[in-house]
Amino acid sequence: MEQQIETLQQQLKKQEKLASLGMLSAGIAHEIQNPLNFVINFSKMSDKLLKDLAEIVADNEDNLPDDDREEVEDIVADLKENLAKIVEHGERAISIIRGILLVSRGKDNEFLPTDVSKLVKEYVWLSYHAMRANQKNFNISIHENYEEGLPLMMVIPQDLSRAVLNVMNNACYAVWKKSQTAEAGYQPEVNIAVKSADGNIVISIADNGEGMTDEVKQHLYENFFTTKPVGQGTGLGMAITRDIIEDKHQGRLTFDSEEGKGTTFTFTIPIRK
Repeated sequence: MEQQIETLQQQLKKQEKLASLGMLSAGIAHEIQNPLNFVINFSKMSDKLLKDLAEIVADNEDNLPDDDREEVEDIVADLKENLAKIVEHGERAISIIRGILLVSRGKDNEFLPTDVSKLVKEYVWLSYHAMRANQKNFNISIHENYEEGLPLMMVIPQDLSRAVLNVMNNACYAVWKKSQTAEAGYQPEVNIAVKSADGNIVISIADNGEGMTDEVKQHLYENFFTTKPVGQGTGLGMAITRDIIEDKHQGRLTFDSEEGKGTTFTFTIPIRK
């Protein structure tokens, strides 16, 4: 009993730390969003000015030597490409920040029209980069398959993103842990799929990690049950994920796992438009 109480206290401290970190992250995200908006807007303005410059050069090309004209054209083309990349990556950063703010500030149980494929993709890669930040030698192959033409779907985005993040975090950990003892030639992989089927949206996250033992399967959804070392897992992730998918979204959370081979988690959620 004393050991259980001590474990519970450690988990609660961890949760408090995570809550504080979440508030800090939301504040940072909000502050970063403003300068990013300036970067994107000035990039777009610069692109327009560059087009004006190109027109002026074109009007006066007869006054320029051939070598100079070609060099100017090459420079203009490179600048256009660079500005397009700045806008593209700036808008991606804005999208990530909006996701962070949504998770930290979204209203409880509020269903919103959501591009589920985009949400899944965003949080799959956030999980990957978070793992990379903690394990410098971590690397995996992520294979993605998103059905085209899926409509916006009514979900609770802050909760669904948390569910995706929980499962993807476990997948990353499973392949990383297996890679520590696997034979040469092992290639860590995670396969992501989002599709529609029989009036449902189906999200699957499959890894070729260490898989689960029968004991782990039996206790998977119990609060505070974790196979990770102290400080690396709260033991609440899968219980929260099941609540999000089954109770809040009236869907089904299923898994298929074979020890030593890998695990697949599947979210099946009724489509609401």
